[in-house]
Amino acid sequence: MSLENLWAGWRHGYIKEATERERATGNTDDAASCVFCHLAESGPPSAENLVVWRGQWSFVVMNAYPYASGHVLVMPLRHIAALTALTEPESTEVWAATRSAVAAIEGAYDPDGLNLGANLGRAAGAGIPGHVHLHVLPRWSGDTNFMTSVAGVRVMPETLQVAWKKLSEAWPVP
Repeated sequence: MSLENLWAGWRHGYIKEATERERATGNTDDAASCVFCHLAESGPPSAENLVVWRGQWSFVVMNAYPYASGHVLVMPLRHIAALTALTEPESTEVWAATRSAVAAIEGAYDPDGLNLGANLGRAAGAGIPGHVHLHVLPRWSGDTNFMTSVAGVRVMPETLQVAWKKLSEAWPVP
């Protein structure tokens, strides 16, 4: 499959203006209105809050808008926008939690592969750019079907609570 380029040099002015406006407003989604911060304070892991695991510096939660069953988000408890702002203990625990999330997904779903990624900043696609987070999700050969390809719709075969239960039961014990 080849990728076609559509050149629209006139858009550079718009992109520059939108970027300057975003930076000037300081729109970083403050902690008081951050859904991730509310989840970080929502108590112990449960099927109600969809938190799968909580550590001293980080936590793992089901993605409320998953691309696939078992899609989780790994993030620090602290509200920070930049990956480089993580302290050493936060960074160590976030990475360990990511490894545990991979192990739990592999154990619960037996995928053919996994996607692991981060959208750092609104321009990179972060829906909540003020609270850095990593996506971990299972993938299977041929998991894009007619509904996804033609209708732009994903059919989720299980509820978030069922996925939460599978991952919680498969979570590695330290």
